Amino acid sequence: MTDDKRNPLPLSAAADYRPFDPEKARALLNGERDGFDAKIVVLDDDPTGVQTVHDIPVYTDWSGETLKEAFAQDDRMFFILTNSRSFSAEETKAAHQEIARAVVEASKDSQKGFFLISRGDSTLRGHYPLETDTLMDTVEALTDIRYDGEILCPFFPEGGRYTIGNVHYVKEGAQLTPAAATEFAGDRTFGYRHSDLTEYIEEKSKGRIPAASCLTISLEELSAGDVDEIERKLLLSRNRQRIVVNAVSYTDLEVFCTALCRAARAGKHFMARSAAALPKVLGFVKDRPLLTREEFLKAAGNPEKTVGGIVIVGSHVKKTSDQLAELWKSQAKLRFLEFHVNRFFQEGGLEKEVEETLAAAQEAILEGVTAVVYTSRQLLAPEHADKEQLLAASVEISRALTSIVAKLTVKPFFILAKGGITSSDVGTKGLSVKKAMVMGQIKAGIPVWLTGPESKFPNTPYIIFPGNVGEVSTLREIVEELS
Repeated sequence: MTDDKRNPLPLSAAADYRPFDPEKARALLNGERDGFDAKIVVLDDDPTGVQTVHDIPVYTDWSGETLKEAFAQDDRMFFILTNSRSFSAEETKAAHQEIARAVVEASKDSQKGFFLISRGDSTLRGHYPLETDTLMDTVEALTDIRYDGEILCPFFPEGGRYTIGNVHYVKEGAQLTPAAATEFAGDRTFGYRHSDLTEYIEEKSKGRIPAASCLTISLEELSAGDVDEIERKLLLSRNRQRIVVNAVSYTDLEVFCTALCRAARAGKHFMARSAAALPKVLGFVKDRPLLTREEFLKAAGNPEKTVGGIVIVGSHVKKTSDQLAELWKSQAKLRFLEFHVNRFFQEGGLEKEVEETLAAAQEAILEGVTAVVYTSRQLLAPEHADKEQLLAASVEISRALTSIVAKLTVKPFFILAKGGITSSDVGTKGLSVKKAMVMGQIKAGIPVWLTGPESKFPNTPYIIFPGNVGEVSTLREIVEELS
């Protein structure tokens, strides 16, 4: 699908840029901490955006009361799970208008300012720029805020995503592949042709925002620690200018966020479209070790007898299929249960599939065996189906898959969901989570929620495994450690 003529880079290319002194960068950013007191509101288009943070609340609705509660808390930052990557364009626009109105009202009620981050996919899929345009339009209509710039920063090192020379790259084996040359760019709903982010913006805005109008923050400026020059650029931005941030290290983001905080304190207004790295840095979230099995047991109340877990695999990207194939090789106590998605095209087929799969999964869990429920790898859709119909089919299949969790009568030791739509539906519909706390990550880029008291299974570790993250062995390693 790509129009790019760029070649892949060796993986070492990301390491060729020597970052600014990490200790100095961190000290500079920490110096801005007290001066940047806006409540950071991260709108997550699927549940994977918390893959860099810990001890941060996640809300699964955006009612006025929920957002007033969120603004009243001491937390510097909170997430709202919108799940909008599974929405139509019309649903997405309506949801973001509602959220923006509720945020403005909660901000006025609490007398606290806010900074919006639209957390999107690090491989550039999603409703962009619809989501950010809608947020800015609504906020500007309700307040005196006039946005000077919109920051685009899909950098996410845990997943091997780097931006070099304005081109966004995805780690594939021992090389960095331009994003538009990956399978993700061929997404039938959110596909794209350009890896250069300025050209990507022009493409996605249908030419409304020319590539040449974008402001760019280069690796050279960031690695030099040139905060003053970056701040000068930000202070010159006007009228929602798109700002592309290059980055190959967290230090690059610390330098950028220092300049961003200074510009915001000077009265400039920005919002961001980013992957998961920017919220971590702007929210001053410290690193913490990966979660252990002992922490899972403690969260679950240290049960005397450990039942099995349940793994739900809904994602169909090649990386997930490869990870599933690797899991088959495990010697752990697992029971593989195929969920036949093509029964969607048979009347009553999905309902029967749910009943059969549920019975088998429940039996496995009670025996202390981890049930691995995975969708068949190919959806045999009619040739005439358009992208909205395909999205609707995916949502319905995800609903059926999710209902397996909703109908469980035994509490699993852990729950793992693979894929964005799947993990969102399991969390909100299967587990009925209204508010969760992010425990941390079990592997780099793979977050864990601790479900709240209102959920179907309170205090249960819920692993949210993005479809496009991890090495081939990562799923097997997690399941083996917990099983």
